[in-house]
Amino acid sequence: MIKRDLEEDILNASKKIEVITITGPRQSGKTTLAKKIFSDYKYINLELPLNRQIALNDPQVFFSNKENIIFDEIQNVPDLFSYIQVEVDENKIKGQFILTGSQNFSLLDKISQSLAGRTFIYELLPLSISELSNTKYFEKEYKKHLFKGFYPKIYDENLESRKWLESYIKTYIERDLREITQVKDLGIFYLFLKLCAGRIGQLINYNSLSNEIGVSNNTIKQWLGILERSYIIYTLRPYYNNFNKRIIKCPKLYFYDTGLACYLLEITDYKQLDFHFMKGSLFENYIISDIIKNNYNAGYSPNIYFWRDSNGNEIDCLEEKNGKIRAIEIKSSKTFNLDHLKNLRYFKNIANTSLESSYLVYDGEQKFSFDDINLIPWEEFLTKK
Repeated sequence: MIKRDLEEDILNASKKIEVITITGPRQSGKTTLAKKIFSDYKYINLELPLNRQIALNDPQVFFSNKENIIFDEIQNVPDLFSYIQVEVDENKIKGQFILTGSQNFSLLDKISQSLAGRTFIYELLPLSISELSNTKYFEKEYKKHLFKGFYPKIYDENLESRKWLESYIKTYIERDLREITQVKDLGIFYLFLKLCAGRIGQLINYNSLSNEIGVSNNTIKQWLGILERSYIIYTLRPYYNNFNKRIIKCPKLYFYDTGLACYLLEITDYKQLDFHFMKGSLFENYIISDIIKNNYNAGYSPNIYFWRDSNGNEIDCLEEKNGKIRAIEIKSSKTFNLDHLKNLRYFKNIANTSLESSYLVYDGEQKFSFDDINLIPWEEFLTKK
């Protein structure tokens, strides 16, 4: 098993609080991680119909022996949260329950109702470059990772990524989507997914999507919310000093997993990326999704934005921590061009906030500083701690 960056944090947290909750997309490795860290715990898989029936009809069976328990995919039996709350409040045993769940909107609603103050929540996303970097699976050529994606099972079992991702999408649309929304025409929703992949790195245009799909703007907003809450897409908000503007202004769209995006774009080989019209956008997605993973793996909720002014000056990614900003421009080019620094220089001159550092992340090998801007290869940028 590939060692996950969250492993030690979760183990340490289990000594301080009664319940650990691990959420994230399906197949991100939640079950594997929970069973590895807590190998001596009783394991109950609530995907299994028999376990669900017991949980619904006689849940006290699970709690009669005061055991330490992993409840896997607990969103399938939300009534269990009330029983766990009672057990926690009576016994106050640190790390007694480990909960995993995929659908974070239903899961987190139940946690806020029943387990607030009793659990630490960890979001486990697909593998990061940092997690892959010290394994036999790491590739120096980013396009191989970008095309393959980062779901652990693809690596652990040496699977053909396109076939696995096809099954993943099919399961998501035909099973999960039916459980979480009232989408009537799944074919139209699949077309919507493909259109989203073609808009990576772009401002979300609700009217354009609405016209192409033939549904209302409100439906488009609802579907985007579903994709975001089920860890398919991530929306990057524009940066403003005025917080309210960050909320209401139009975001940009990215996928959590670039392999999934490549599948939806019908890219069948990583070599196609050399000439594909989406190459730059996919590389940008590759870097930004990994920044998001590294934030979650370090225990932070990502405060990540983009910046654009009315004259078209733009910064791909602004990362805000402790009131300071890290500005990041992303270029898929292998060669450095002074013109690549234009937007970073401009932002540095006009920024009215504390700019901690500036980076130009690219596909080349040279590393140096120019006008206090750090030119850095993608591999070093994503693996440095």
